[in-house]
Amino acid sequence: MTASSEPTEVHRAPYDHSGAGMGLERWTLRSGPIEATVITLGAALHTLTAPDRTGAPGQVLLTSANVGALLGPAKHYGVTVGRYANRIAGSRITLDGEDHPLMPTGNGVTLHGGPDSFAHRVWEAEEIPGGVRMHLHSPDGDQGFPGALDVWTEFTLDGADLVISYRAVTNKPTVLNLTNHAYFNLAGEGRGDVLGHLLTVDADEYTPVDERQIPYGPYEAVAGTPFDFTTARPIGKGIGEDHPQLKLSRGYDHNWVLRERPADGPPVRAALLEDPGSGRTLEVLTTEPGLQVYTANGFDGAVTGPSGTAYGPFAGVALETQHHPDSPHRPAYPSTELRPGQEFRSTTVLRWGTAG
Repeated sequence: MTASSEPTEVHRAPYDHSGAGMGLERWTLRSGPIEATVITLGAALHTLTAPDRTGAPGQVLLTSANVGALLGPAKHYGVTVGRYANRIAGSRITLDGEDHPLMPTGNGVTLHGGPDSFAHRVWEAEEIPGGVRMHLHSPDGDQGFPGALDVWTEFTLDGADLVISYRAVTNKPTVLNLTNHAYFNLAGEGRGDVLGHLLTVDADEYTPVDERQIPYGPYEAVAGTPFDFTTARPIGKGIGEDHPQLKLSRGYDHNWVLRERPADGPPVRAALLEDPGSGRTLEVLTTEPGLQVYTANGFDGAVTGPSGTAYGPFAGVALETQHHPDSPHRPAYPSTELRPGQEFRSTTVLRWGTAG
């Protein structure tokens, strides 16, 4: 698929199917055959439609139209995760010798920013060329994190490229790890599982974890393990292997250490996802050092999508570009500290195409 020469259409409309009067908005971005919608609840990528190899459109994100579900069992679907994507052990951080207890989410960790995370917030939105910019102010002490933080997430559509860019500033030292938590099924939402999707991850190492999903040691090589996606292989090929890491999470829920990328350089490819049936492909490029791959192992049918399908295990796969889990306690990992006077920036590109 090549980039469209047509300008991107941007449309804004109310969105609140709950009747709760939350004042939500839905922003629709359209460029040629690609259409993405973004809602202000959680600054979430809500739907994405892309053509298959025959040109037939298909909506390829797991989603829900119900605001109650988006605040409950689907609370992480497509959202901008913050303040800290993934897990922090012990629900506490230390900065400059000062201890900061964080709001716990269970199992001895703080996951995805705490129980009242960015996923639950209504973001402000404004149109920008080719897309929408969303802004959230997170006050000092929000979920225990120090510093008043301002975060901007931009979604722009340029031909086949959906670009997600983040920017943030703080007035006190803090930690920050942002990602988008979309679940993809390139066959189409509700059309079976993703075990037959082919996945390539541009990483030679990953971070094995303990029973809390916290990294317990140095990076480990993927070679000779079910975590080796250095060449394309079906997601389901190794998912049932007798490997202790797969037993912990009943599938993949791990961080891959991406090959080194230039500092302050453009996004570099992290992964390629392909559906042999439809021919749809998704190339993920990022400036981030890690990629969390989660195969929806814990899905139990609590969310029913627009297709009428209840989502069970492996209904989709999340490819979360981010820093490594528990980095505040791991000095050897790339730092997630953000200090006054600094500006956090990160960019991820979702590049859509077809093969075969």
